[in-house]
Amino acid sequence: MTKLSVNINKIATLRNARGGNVPNLLKMAEDIQKFGAQGITIHPRPDERHIRYQDAYDLKSIVTTEYNIEGNPMDNFTKMVLEIKPTQVTLVPDAVDAITSNAGWDTVKHKDYLKEIISEFKNNGIRTSIFVDPTLKMIEGAAETGTDRIELYTEEFADQYALGNKDAIKPYTECAVLASQLGLGINAGHDLSLDNIQFFKENIPNLLEVSIGHALISEALYDGIEKVIAGYLQRLK
Repeated sequence: MTKLSVNINKIATLRNARGGNVPNLLKMAEDIQKFGAQGITIHPRPDERHIRYQDAYDLKSIVTTEYNIEGNPMDNFTKMVLEIKPTQVTLVPDAVDAITSNAGWDTVKHKDYLKEIISEFKNNGIRTSIFVDPTLKMIEGAAETGTDRIELYTEEFADQYALGNKDAIKPYTECAVLASQLGLGINAGHDLSLDNIQFFKENIPNLLEVSIGHALISEALYDGIEKVIAGYLQRLK
């Protein structure tokens, strides 16, 4: 079974819209795990517009499953991750003003930089993952950085699948096969939803984990968080 890690950024966005502590981010993280999710993901950004850096520290004692922290490994982010020591750090090349993640790493151009930072995280017992586009060259480059895993950037698949183009899965399948051959674990995320997750999982060999936030929280507005998480878990079997 592929693990489900729930990204709770949108819970923090809603909380921050009014100030105070409603909804309670820590209680939501507890409940999401109680409802069966196998991980919690956060993606703090420099302006702290949703997840705050303090949230990342507060969640350390709350997350009893897998704790995945995503972000661009700038100095403050790196310092925080090394202090918290989550289960996994996922490196994402976000611009400071990015609304959401919109590209994977160029693992060839940035190989030396990634090798250095990945080595530091792994020496501290933190599993590493690199956010990458579904391009064979980028998978090969990722393998040379020493990362444990890759996270396939799935926006293009999700967009095309919604238009009825199921062939959009092909580059992802090819990249997953190559990643497995190179000894890389495979994660995936971005715009995966109840509509497309089962098809994606069925066509990606050795898919270890998906990180889902925006769609899952949006779906929960209609059906409730417990029911939606159960729906994902059923599709990921």
